[in-house]
Parts: sequence; C-alpha cells; structure tokens
Amino acid sequence: MNTPARRDGTPDRRRNNPRSANARNAGGSRSGRAEAPRSGGRTEAPRSGGRTEAPRSSGRTEAPRSGRAGAPRSGERTDSSRSDRRATPGQSAAGRKPAQSAGGRNPAQPAAGRKPHRKGTSTGKPGRPGAKPAAKRAAQRVVPTVSNARPARHQHREAGHAQLPAGEGVRLQKVLAQAGVASRRAAEELIAAGRVEVDGSIVVEQGLRVDPENAVIRVDGVRVVINKDLVHLVLNKPRGWQSTMSDDLGRPCVGDIVSERVAAGQRLFHVGRLDADTEGLLLLTNDGELAHRLMHPSFEVPKTYLATVKGVLARGVGKQLKAGIELEDGPASVDEFSLLEVHEGQSLVRLVLHEGRKHIVRRLLDAVGFPVIRLVRTNIGPVALGDQRPGTLRVLGRNEVGGLYQAVQL
Repeated sequence: MNTPARRDGTPDRRRNNPRSANARNAGGSRSGRAEAPRSGGRTEAPRSGGRTEAPRSSGRTEAPRSGRAGAPRSGERTDSSRSDRRATPGQSAAGRKPAQSAGGRNPAQPAAGRKPHRKGTSTGKPGRPGAKPAAKRAAQRVVPTVSNARPARHQHREAGHAQLPAGEGVRLQKVLAQAGVASRRAAEELIAAGRVEVDGSIVVEQGLRVDPENAVIRVDGVRVVINKDLVHLVLNKPRGWQSTMSDDLGRPCVGDIVSERVAAGQRLFHVGRLDADTEGLLLLTNDGELAHRLMHPSFEVPKTYLATVKGVLARGVGKQLKAGIELEDGPASVDEFSLLEVHEGQSLVRLVLHEGRKHIVRRLLDAVGFPVIRLVRTNIGPVALGDQRPGTLRVLGRNEVGGLYQAVQL
C-alpha cells in the first residue's frame, strides 16, 4: 500500500501508524483532559461513570463518586480523595451541597426521619417529664356559662355553710342537676369556682345539703327555680279575647286556652291584664309572690308596646310623653319613645313604661292627639314575645324565669 506523502514529498508515517494513534489516546487519558466537542464547547460525562443510579428500592439518588455532577471540565483535575465521599441522605447529586465526611453523620443534625427536640419543652402528656399536674389540668377545664349575670354585691363567701341534720336535705350538686343547670360533675366545678349562692352566701364546699323547697339558690346571680310544681307560661293573647279565666257572657277568654291545664289541677292566673282590643304578651303562672311583685309599681318592671296611631307623628311628641301628661287619675309618662315608620297616614311607634294603670298607653296617645288603631305588648322585663303565634302558649326557659326573679329582687 502506498504511503501518503507530505507536501514536500516525504511520506507521512504518523497518519497510518496505529502505535502513534494509541499513544495519543493514552496520553490524553493520562493528562485528565477531555477535548471539547466542536458543536457547543461543553463536556459530556462518560456514559459508564458519570452518575451512579441508586437501587430502585431506596428511591434515593446518590452523588457521583467524583463529588461533582457530570464530567470534569476541560483543564480541571479529578481529585481522587473525593471518591470516598457520599451525598447527604435525601440530597440529589444536582443539589451541589458538600457531602459529609466518611467518619459518620454530623452530630449537629438529627437523624433522618426524626424531628428535633428542644430542651425544656414538654409534650404535656401524662407519664412524661414536664407534664402538667392533674390538679392544674382540672382547673383549666371550661365550666359552662349559665348566664352573663353577676352575683349581687351584698353576697359574701362562706366556707362553712350551715349544714342540715345528717340524712336530711339534698346535696347541692344534685339539686342543680335536677333543675337542669348542669350535670353533677359540672355543678361541682361551678361550686368550686364560687359561682353558686345559697341563701345569700357563696358556697365553695362540696357536698352541702340544702332544702330544695325553701333554699334560695342562684348561679351567676340568676335564681334557680327548684320547685317542680311552679308553672310559668307565656300567652300571645289574640285580639278580641278577654283577659279572664272565665266569662259569664260566653265571650272567648284566656281560660279557654288553658282549660286542659286547669282541668289537670294547675291553678293558673294571669299577671296583669290586657283589654280586649289589645293583643300580645300575657304571663300566666301559679307563683303568687312573683306575680305580685311583677304587678307592683315599686319594682318598675318595664313593659314594651308597639302602637299604630292615626296620623303622621309630629315633632316633639316623644319629649312631651317623656316629660309627663296629666291624666284624669294623675300624671303619667313613658320611659322610652321612638318612631319606627310612617305609612299611608299612619305611624308605628314604640313605647316603654313601667306603669300598669288601665288603658294607660291608649290614654297617653289620645292626650297628645294620636288615637291608637292597634296595640301589641311585646315584652315584660326580660321576657320577649318573639315570633310566637297568637293564641299559643309556651313554657318560659330557666334563664327567663331567673331574669324575672332578678327583676323583682327575689
């Protein structure tokens, strides 16, 4: 075979000498340099040793033994001392974070899968260091709120309340549970918190025996009705009905609505009266002391009315009614007065007063020149009529009864 010649005519032995080609390849590997590709100037990692894939079972990717991702750049040396280093668990080779030394994991970092534990902290679970004592945990229990009322100022705390003879009376927490205030356990917490009063004294000792029929018990200042025989009802009296338990003329009356209760032995009577043309809230009860105090003007229990009057209300009428109007049986006034709306020549007004004289609202509005077309009583003290339908009864709630007792100082 003819040997190609150089330009000067001499043969070029290096081009076809296999030994020189192998020498060049060996020399390139010893120098640690890789020729850059002509296309982009980047160095590709060799397929056999660039990256080491992690086993499929672990799901982690280890860093290459050379300590860097990819092949070394042109002109750089490959440090053999880095081959023993491994990537941090959970860190991929592309993370560029320095690997830990071969001597073990960094003691400053927690083991994988564990959360760091701060010194001085506690989990709060019983049986572990730092857990709260059982007494403190019991004290932090949320005690149910009975009402927003507060005990009266004249009350005083007594640790040793007068006990009944042994075997007589009922334990206080049982009385509260039977009255529907709270469970026995919650009632004990109410007593321990100083929120229960018996006969004017705050009780803090457990196991106190009381007489349910005679003891006056309050929780958060609200009277607790213990006597199961007492009945407190609200009636929405319809217009045209008489506020009597019977009527000799055969007209419809309140007694017709509660006839079944009366037949069952309940002795009910109404608190105050509403004339036949007035509708709205009427209290019915067999609690004589409560009814007497609610009707007595000295306790000044407020009563609220909505009145529709004829004509557009003039300015200054409210001030005139608050200042007082002279009637045939003496002066009278309202506590509050407000105009709600005006429609088709009629005005809707709201009045609050504590007097209970006959036809007092109608006479006051007639005196200022605005006769009443319709009159509805909506409130007596803390008790509201709400959306109760005419001719229906409902039993007062415990807080409503307690509010009435508080209004008349019972």
